[in-house]
Amino acid sequence: MRASGILMPVFSLPGPFGIGTLGKEAFAFVDFLAEAKQAFWQILPIGPTGYGDSPYQSFSAFAGNPYFIDYRLLASDGWLTADEIPAERPVGPIDYGALYNERPVVLKKAADRLLASPSPAYEAFCREHSFWLEDYALFMAVKATQGQAGLADWPNALRCREPEAIAAAKAELAGSIDYYKAVQFFFYTQWSALKAYANAKGIRLVGDIPIYVSPDSSDLWTHPELFQTDGTMHLTQVAGCPPDAFAADGQLWGNPLYDWPVHKATGFAWWKQRMKYATSIYDVVRIDHFRAFDTYWKIPADCPTAIDGEWIEAPGYEVIDTLQKEIPGLDLVAEDLGLLRPEVLMLKDHYHLKGMKILIFSIETGGKYARDTFHDVENMIFYTGTHDNDTIMQWYGNMSAAARRKIRRMLKKAGASQGSVKDRFLQYTMQNQAEYAIIPLADILGLGKEGHINTPGTIGSPNWEWHLPDFIQAKKELQKFGRLIVDTKR
Repeated sequence: MRASGILMPVFSLPGPFGIGTLGKEAFAFVDFLAEAKQAFWQILPIGPTGYGDSPYQSFSAFAGNPYFIDYRLLASDGWLTADEIPAERPVGPIDYGALYNERPVVLKKAADRLLASPSPAYEAFCREHSFWLEDYALFMAVKATQGQAGLADWPNALRCREPEAIAAAKAELAGSIDYYKAVQFFFYTQWSALKAYANAKGIRLVGDIPIYVSPDSSDLWTHPELFQTDGTMHLTQVAGCPPDAFAADGQLWGNPLYDWPVHKATGFAWWKQRMKYATSIYDVVRIDHFRAFDTYWKIPADCPTAIDGEWIEAPGYEVIDTLQKEIPGLDLVAEDLGLLRPEVLMLKDHYHLKGMKILIFSIETGGKYARDTFHDVENMIFYTGTHDNDTIMQWYGNMSAAARRKIRRMLKKAGASQGSVKDRFLQYTMQNQAEYAIIPLADILGLGKEGHINTPGTIGSPNWEWHLPDFIQAKKELQKFGRLIVDTKR
């Protein structure tokens, strides 16, 4: 293993405001990573969350999540007074309902101060981000007037962006539009400072971009021609995946599908813009559901399940050729999990992109001995698990006693025999031939169900709610992990 990192969502960082922020706890986490000889901090998407509070269903492919703005940093910059900072919240799972009610009230006070006398930095931010910022702010302002209804349920004139309706909305909602722009300025000011600090400490940020945008997003509203719609902002086809052993009806995600011929006619301009932006805020970009660059599952929008879909080929080589030409040094990770046709791996390997190995997916215990079924390759990132899996100790604890004995024997035979079972899993991971290893912090801590982040195919609590109470144990375990890296690094 040449280098390693930690998977830790921003929202799971400890802190006093009920959710992780870009404040001092984020900077402290960078310090812990550096002290533990880590090279990467992998996060989940950082956009404003929509349906189900999922970071993979965002109102924008470009905007930042207002929940991550740290009030204390706003106060130090003069945008809030000390008595305007809300009282510390009790430690516990993230309460998104409380955040939804509190955040706009506090952020409005900061935005009003900024907008009363806009700074040169704010004006420069608006110019630099004009390609998405104005449309996003208008989208959010209109959405508020519609009682937060989804885009599909807006009145026709607004949904279809009829010129008179848009002009009227811009005039009537000017104050609200400015508020949403100011909030994004606060977010990106804080994000940029954190990224600069991490990079100075030798930590590279691994960002995560969903392959698709949300059906309730400014992206669809602003550029409906780039998606498969009926011309009135209603989707004709949607994304998902076909039936398998885990889902008899398949999975109906409902995301807009790209109209690839239109993208091609524009020289893939939107994708170039999106990826250039991603590389400006991340050092490495992980593409979720990478296989959709090869083939995607197309489902008629009126189907109640994903059964009646079909596989359609996508122009993956043309897209990635264009991106690599336009963005020198583009560093991509392909999420290549699940049952894939060989052409997906051929696409990945053609560009020498790193794929993913998940330890809990690769260990089989059905035979006389437990065995790791995944063939070691160097151009790979080895994970114990991801945000969508059980933690490794949760997975191990759910095994039968016989299966657990087989796993322990497998680990011992591989030379991973020191410390607790959790420590042996980490040692085994670090001995792998993959170039990098990335470990969820919950696995570093040896957490069980309490560290589980998301269960795919389900919506609502307890998904996306894990909030670390403090760094006391994390600091100790990261230090121990750092010593393990020294022992196993090749």
